[in-house]
Amino acid sequence: MTASAASAASAAAFFPPELTLATLLLLLVAAFAAGWIDAVVGGGGLLQLPALLLVPGLSPVQALATNKLGSIFGTTTSALTYYRRARPDLRTALPMAAVALVGSFGGASIAAALPVAVFKPVIVLALVTVAVITLLRPALGTTTALRFSGHAHYRAAIAVGLAVGVYDGVLGPGTGTFLVIAMVSLIGYDFVQASAKAKIVNFATNLGALLFFAPHGAVAWGLGILLGLANTAGSYLGSRMAISSGTRFIRTAFLVVVTALIVKVGHDVWVENLRPLLA
Repeated sequence: MTASAASAASAAAFFPPELTLATLLLLLVAAFAAGWIDAVVGGGGLLQLPALLLVPGLSPVQALATNKLGSIFGTTTSALTYYRRARPDLRTALPMAAVALVGSFGGASIAAALPVAVFKPVIVLALVTVAVITLLRPALGTTTALRFSGHAHYRAAIAVGLAVGVYDGVLGPGTGTFLVIAMVSLIGYDFVQASAKAKIVNFATNLGALLFFAPHGAVAWGLGILLGLANTAGSYLGSRMAISSGTRFIRTAFLVVVTALIVKVGHDVWVENLRPLLA
């Protein structure tokens, strides 16, 4: 490889060569909004990942990997903010985070081999179920009422962490949303405590995916760091608003994000799975 070719390859690893200023500004706005959404209830990948897919010359795997780098800045910020102000139980959160990191690493390896269209119909059904349960049970998540005790509680938490970790490595968008609803409906936390633990686990899932993607050269580091700074600002604002506004605010934001996820992933299922069958 010539010196000029090596220099071009090195630059591409930091910024896609066809990235324009207008697209970069759009990405930064999307990253800020994604950080806010992720801090409140999860699902920020709905904005950040599709925005990255607009960058010319950035492959889907590179977009997914760079999204993880940008997101890990925000999840770190919101996890620290929630910890200082909501004091989540680390005896539950840390084991969940550990298995989620392993699951995310494994999920990332699956993402490199399988089309994500395989998983999307299942995700739509799960999201619709989540939305219906949340709407029909307005008291869900208003107070903490743990459904298990002792070892059973930790087994349930670890199972949630592993399952959501694998999903985050494979696809990603909505990971925080799935974590929150699982901890509220299956384990029995209120929305504030569920969100606080979700941020710690979500940090681990982002890290697990990055540990897989980084050695393969899939991360656009310069772009990812800029997105991370915007994501951090959004996460700080969102986590403070969520903690001060309480469970009612988080529940409302949760339903909005779940509805958006259903529309987005449902559209993908129609385009990728159903329309070709009807054509």
